[in-house]
Amino acid sequence: MKISRRDALLSSLFGAGFVGLRALATGLPVSLLTNPRKALADVGSDGGCAAAAKAQYIILSTSGAGDPINASAPGTYEDSNIVHSSDPTMAPTKLTIGGQQVTAAAPWATLPQAVLDRTVFWHLMTDTPVHPKEPDVLQLMGASPQGEMLPSLLAKALAPCLGTIQTQPISVGALNPSEDLLFGGAPQPVIPPLALKATLTNPAGPLTTLQPLRDQTLSQLYDLYKNGASPAQKAYIDSMVTSQRQVRNINQQLLEQLSSIKDNTADSQVLAAITLLQMNVTPVVAIHIPFGGDNHRDVGLANETAQTVSGVATIVSLMQQLQAAGLEDKVTFATLNVFGRTIGPGNTDGRQHNQNHQVSITIGKPFKGGIVGGVAPVQSDYGAVNIVSKTGAGSSGGDVKAVDTLAAYGMTLLAAVGADPGGITSPAGSGAVIQGALAS
Repeated sequence: MKISRRDALLSSLFGAGFVGLRALATGLPVSLLTNPRKALADVGSDGGCAAAAKAQYIILSTSGAGDPINASAPGTYEDSNIVHSSDPTMAPTKLTIGGQQVTAAAPWATLPQAVLDRTVFWHLMTDTPVHPKEPDVLQLMGASPQGEMLPSLLAKALAPCLGTIQTQPISVGALNPSEDLLFGGAPQPVIPPLALKATLTNPAGPLTTLQPLRDQTLSQLYDLYKNGASPAQKAYIDSMVTSQRQVRNINQQLLEQLSSIKDNTADSQVLAAITLLQMNVTPVVAIHIPFGGDNHRDVGLANETAQTVSGVATIVSLMQQLQAAGLEDKVTFATLNVFGRTIGPGNTDGRQHNQNHQVSITIGKPFKGGIVGGVAPVQSDYGAVNIVSKTGAGSSGGDVKAVDTLAAYGMTLLAAVGADPGGITSPAGSGAVIQGALAS
């Protein structure tokens, strides 16, 4: 029997027998619907998650373009030789992070203070100037166990904690093959926002059947509930079951969100990512927020300016939407790009690849606002310096060597969400969790 692309996508999103839709319709975890007796026997356990209280969904913006985020970030304004955009919209601006006043390009000051209080700017070295090495950077340049990508390591650790429909991460924003995600070495499908909209908002689509699906599923579980569950297990089920009114609200909310998607831009990717997390499909969604791209020829750094302004605006919108959805404490936003850009003198009409300096960003409840690492002259440009793992400060005497800062970033992100970072190695053997970046 030939399977349509729509059915294949639905199966990918919601699992065999569309168990994920039944979970969405009832409020019950997938584990209870697929193996109810075992799930009830496990009531009260941690479900295989060692640190459920720390678990977070992850929205990861990743790019193989080598965006010049490092040219506008705090930590690069103390040295007057570093070249920034001279456009008034990018004027050096004071903002407060971690209780300290720092300078960054003006767009970063548009982040609300509550967001800045949990925002970390990471000065890292990816050690590659090659665009197609983006998959290697996502694999932490050989530091990850079995060559697993960082988003996949996060997904494997977080899926049991969050009870997601699938463990595999999903990309809604990959623009080229170098940005595709691997899970256990296997390529994962890319689901652009318009494809997600077309599949789920179809008049005969799955979101239109949530209410009857709820009633049917609960009816199938009734005998087990009545005759096979203890009072504690019944209370557990009762506490999770979604009412018909709630199902109607969920259905309407998701349809409205998806219907508002008009294209595959970064803003639409954000909306698609949030919708996937609300449906509990996956622990990790990858998007692509442009921040200047491959700007070798960029007269007056005009494109860098425009995309930095729009990129930060997308992050502001993401934070607003997470708050509106009640997810601001449950979702961590992070970035990781293949490399940064040259920022030394002469970079006024474009920038070259910089294997020694890239800036990543994390925003979320597990993080304490601040700047991790810093920059110093390297050869004819600038590169990331060593990091003091206890404080996050950049220092030539830091215990985390510059070449190990990428591995340290991955280790810290894993630790922040309650996962074990112990499997990550590092090129010089100095990689460590950056304790100074963590809120607790």
